[in-house]
Amino acid sequence: MSSGSTLRIFFCIYNVKRSRHRSTTTNNNAKFSTDHESIVAMASVYKSLSKKTDKVEAPANGVQKNRQKRRTLILSSRGVTYRHRHLMNDLATLMPHGKLDSKFDDKHNLSALNELAEMMNCNGIMYFEARKAKDLYMWIANCPNGPAIKFHLQNIHTMEELNFPGNCLKGSRPILSFDAAFEDEKNPHLQVIKQAFIANLGVPQGARKSKPFIDRVIGFSYLDGKVWIRQYQVQEVEADENSDEPTTKVHAGKRTDVKLMEIGPRFTATPILIQEGSFGGPLLWNSKEFVSPNQIRADIKRKKATRHVSRVEQQVERLSKKGELGIRSKGGRPAAKDELDTKTLFA
Repeated sequence: MSSGSTLRIFFCIYNVKRSRHRSTTTNNNAKFSTDHESIVAMASVYKSLSKKTDKVEAPANGVQKNRQKRRTLILSSRGVTYRHRHLMNDLATLMPHGKLDSKFDDKHNLSALNELAEMMNCNGIMYFEARKAKDLYMWIANCPNGPAIKFHLQNIHTMEELNFPGNCLKGSRPILSFDAAFEDEKNPHLQVIKQAFIANLGVPQGARKSKPFIDRVIGFSYLDGKVWIRQYQVQEVEADENSDEPTTKVHAGKRTDVKLMEIGPRFTATPILIQEGSFGGPLLWNSKEFVSPNQIRADIKRKKATRHVSRVEQQVERLSKKGELGIRSKGGRPAAKDELDTKTLFA
């Protein structure tokens, strides 16, 4: 029963009671109190029915807007450097749907991040893990079901470091531009990486603190086993008189063109592994070409140590030869005395 029909029924009952009140002249005070109580009851019932009815107002264009509740938890581990922290803050600034949290202490139990994301009402995690205050790893996971992808970040350049002149709108939505390599069927793991970037770095329509404008581009290029990530601002500039590019158009009597200006940050991400679950589960893909930077530093030290050992061995061999020939001033075999020496003859 709708609220309108219910209201008409109650008003009919009210009119019947009023007619009975007019026909009788006795006990006016009792009738007045009864009418007052009926009016209050009708008002309360109508109010409750009006609250229960859901009035869905469609927009003018007839398209229903669904707000996507997508939130990404952004946090780091202990031991991050100032450059790592600035990179994380820059990404959080460009992600209006991101929620920045304090540092995570436990490096051995990363599955606890799922509980933290559930408490924060987040369905995505971007976790920056620092090792030995030198290396930075980034985890991107869709919680609670996964997958989780681990990257090694290199060539990090923040916004303040290179003084990028761009100035995009804070909270705007970006265009995600992916290289053709992400659609290659020979590398199915790149398709998983692409979907993870879309779910976490892409700002969904209607997200909290987001603006309904698109004025920047995030470029993803795959080369040499690394994902090169760049941020650009879309600018509208005056076109040259002789320019015939397809992006040129006439606006307010002027020929304008679209230009991309890098705003940062920029970095390269080397994919290491993909897990089926969120920080757990079976291993779906593992990079066989990746060598940890700790192993590279150990090999460099080992080469330096080998060079030092060879120099020491050469020095010992040289000293032993001098000792055998008797030409060492200290140590080794003493030189044979000459019988015709003046000190020996005139001693």
